[in-house]
Amino acid sequence: MTSTTPATHRAGFAIGDEAAAKRVVDVLTETFFEGQAAIAAFERPDGLWDVTAYFADPPDRVLVRELVANAAGAEAAGSIAFDTVEAKDWVKATLEDLVPVPAGRFVVHGQHDRDRIPSNKLGIEIEAALAFGTGHHGTTRGCLLLLDHALKAWRPRRVLDLGTGTGVLAIAAAKALHENILASDIDPLSVAVARENARANQTGHLVEMIHATGFAAPEFAQRGPFDLVLANILANPLRQLATPMARHLAPSALVILSGLLTHQAAGVIAAYRDRGLVPVRHLRIDGWSSLLLRHVK
Repeated sequence: MTSTTPATHRAGFAIGDEAAAKRVVDVLTETFFEGQAAIAAFERPDGLWDVTAYFADPPDRVLVRELVANAAGAEAAGSIAFDTVEAKDWVKATLEDLVPVPAGRFVVHGQHDRDRIPSNKLGIEIEAALAFGTGHHGTTRGCLLLLDHALKAWRPRRVLDLGTGTGVLAIAAAKALHENILASDIDPLSVAVARENARANQTGHLVEMIHATGFAAPEFAQRGPFDLVLANILANPLRQLATPMARHLAPSALVILSGLLTHQAAGVIAAYRDRGLVPVRHLRIDGWSSLLLRHVK
């Protein structure tokens, strides 16, 4: 896969707040699909953080400024500089400095780090062009840490990764459990990407990827009720999915939720508590929350 374009469109700014810089990266990568943009934040010698986004097509500048303002404030949004740079494989160039990210027994890494993963870890390899939205951000890392914690004393048999994205969580569950995993996404491109990533990680025979909205597809009823659901989406969709998700859970099932800013966690917890799920663990990483809930009804 290549991301070389005749001209690459760039947006960038500097900020002194590391947490805010990482929030911007997360918000932008949640908004733009893989292949549309590559976003990264790197610390400079003077202590400031450079946040840079490369776009395949001219970006909606108003939208970019609005997203940055929500994550880092109006001053940061107002300082964004937009320009055009020479053609190159911009995704690969942006990701060259990313290092393997450990999360309990799991390590998310690129192909160039394949030989550096310890033998006692479960490596999840994502090609550079598809790496954003994976373990390099607090949401997915939080989910992987909670998955590792849950599996230390428990072995689910029916597992669902709802909103699989690049497939990282489904791949992690398949590698740890050696069980069949159902994974779904509302975006057909994500399903194709996740399917290819599962094959590349030798879990293609274990992970079934389907295109589905919510719990509408027949596979959910056929494969459920689920002992474990992983859902790294966003706060509003998670609240909307609370009722249908509870209907597809086995007694004492565990649910791992992420994709929500820390201040949104209370509202999501309340929505799921009303459906019989109680919080067990709450991780906060880089301004994002990841939740482990247990079904008690």
